[in-house]
Amino acid sequence: MSNVMLRNVVGDDLPIFFKHQQNREANHMAAFTSKDPGDWNSFITHWNKILTDKDIMKQTIIVENNVVGHISCFEQFGEPEVSYWIGKEYWGKGIATNALREFLKHVTIRPLYARAAKDNIGSLKVLERCGFTITGQDSGFSNARGEDVEEFILTLI
Repeated sequence: MSNVMLRNVVGDDLPIFFKHQQNREANHMAAFTSKDPGDWNSFITHWNKILTDKDIMKQTIIVENNVVGHISCFEQFGEPEVSYWIGKEYWGKGIATNALREFLKHVTIRPLYARAAKDNIGSLKVLERCGFTITGQDSGFSNARGEDVEEFILTLI
């Protein structure tokens, strides 16, 4: 899918992002999510922090005039990291790969890191298609799964 566009996140995007995070399968795959994906107040508080933080690059992913997800670069564990969320109804269409490729034209920090649950094959493929390689592993408590989950750390040099 070649018609992926990125633009700045606006307030009207947030209810769509919130709807995307309601999907159980998406939460399971993302693994490291909020404690209660259905809590609008926590969601909006979190996003207000993101929107006011000038050090976080955040973009809305648009396909055919539809908000399909978001992508961001932020500091985590002292390192620059990229993350994205695509609404489940848009999975498997090349959107995440194309959005990440476009985003990486603007985020030129290297090395750049990403993390994905070891069983999140779709996200791992997206990252590898965009040049990330597995360079480590970690684990942490997954709110979405209620247990510790192993994850890969990937690096783009």
